[in-house]
Amino acid sequence: MMRLPAWLGYEVREKLSRLSAGRWINDNRRIVTVAAFVPIVVMVVTAIVCFWPEKPRRLKPPTKEWFYDLNTGQLFTADRVLIPPINAPSGPLPTGEPAGVRACVLTYADSPNDSSRFIGFLEKVNPHPKKAGTDDRHSGARQWGHARLIRRVEDSEWVEADSPQGREILEEAFAPDPNGERPHYVRPN
Repeated sequence: MMRLPAWLGYEVREKLSRLSAGRWINDNRRIVTVAAFVPIVVMVVTAIVCFWPEKPRRLKPPTKEWFYDLNTGQLFTADRVLIPPINAPSGPLPTGEPAGVRACVLTYADSPNDSSRFIGFLEKVNPHPKKAGTDDRHSGARQWGHARLIRRVEDSEWVEADSPQGREILEEAFAPDPNGERPHYVRPN
């Protein structure tokens, strides 16, 4: 086997030492420091952006509400602040009372369309409410139902929302579907 002469081995080792990364790193410490620091900064910034909590979106309160025309059986929208009964597009009822009552439009679908919506119940103000008691222990649902009359679309009689018949209508409207999902309110566009 042939051996390299000593002088050639020395020359090769010298050339390799000049090309070695260790010597280059020692000669260019600032470049190496910056090159190592930049990825760390990028990772920290990326982590902050990924894990920073988003600001909660503010939902605009609805300005419109669903109403039902008792003369035509059609839904329409009107200002949310109106207290039913209100004037309907078809005019008053034969009794002279306004024909527009609030409609609770519900759906089980995540992206509701006209065919997946249904009217859970109709609502209007009770012109002759019972006197409210001084008992503040009533839940929000009982307080809501105090001076309201409700009915199903197919019913002809209005019942007090906080009566047993009213609670039955509400339970029926918000009953879960076969998958156990409860319906949710559909806001008008």
